Amino acid sequence: SGTVQKIEGDFGEIVGSVVTQLEKKAKEKGLTLSFDRPVGLLVEGNETQLTQIVFNLVDNAINYSNEGEVKVTLELEHGVVEFRVQDSGLGIGSEHLPRIFERFYRVDKGRSRASGGTGLGLAIVKHLVELHGGEVGVESALNRGSTFSVRLPGRRDDSL
Repeated sequence: SGTVQKIEGDFGEIVGSVVTQLEKKAKEKGLTLSFDRPVGLLVEGNETQLTQIVFNLVDNAINYSNEGEVKVTLELEHGVVEFRVQDSGLGIGSEHLPRIFERFYRVDKGRSRASGGTGLGLAIVKHLVELHGGEVGVESALNRGSTFSVRLPGRRDDSL
């Protein structure tokens, strides 16, 4: 709708909850899922929407990795909370990178359909991140994996 009901909350708690929820799925695929949880990184946002952002990116990393690790990191730098999901998966060819956040765009149409993908996940991520005053990006290379990053306005809770 273009408006978001926001409250201030610990983004590390949101990310940690999603990582815990997806640990079994990663383990069943033989992947290591890691997250070094910092304490007290606050963002103002809608918890349900922030959870969806994190879930979509971590779940995609697991879905498109057949071995290795999915590494989730979270840090604060100059008033910006940066959330990153790095995988050792299939990677994305450079010709696809400019379009992957478009609705219904699929890099591998056959694989996406077979795994139940709609081509909407990354478009939803981009939309929700922008509603929260942030930006999303990706770095990737075929057969070397991908790193998705989300940058949101934030701050450290000095009372912790």
